[in-house]
Amino acid sequence: MEKSWKVKLFESKSRKSPVEEFIDLLDAKARLKITRTIELLEEFGLEGGYPNIKKLQGSNLWEYRILGKDNIRIFYITVKEKTFLLLHAFKKKKQKTPRKEIKIAEYRFKEYLTLTNQGS
Repeated sequence: MEKSWKVKLFESKSRKSPVEEFIDLLDAKARLKITRTIELLEEFGLEGGYPNIKKLQGSNLWEYRILGKDNIRIFYITVKEKTFLLLHAFKKKKQKTPRKEIKIAEYRFKEYLTLTNQGS
């Protein structure tokens, strides 16, 4: 089946991808879950993520919840038609999402906008 969406990983101006680095540090089972998550987003868009996605209140960010022993969260945003940009991933340890994690994703999105507006 042809993929109808694209998933990009945020790259900083130093060309590093913090999401990819986070994924690389996980065990094989967690990496497989994330790979499947990305495949679902590519194939079905937002519909492929239910019930594990939600819009963060007061933000343009979406959160993908990957449940299991690690409780991984990935913040992402739609940057252009049918393209998701994965901004930040972390292991959620408490009931409430730490504001610090949201701020990291928002900062990366601003950096992405700056880089793309410069034509990089």
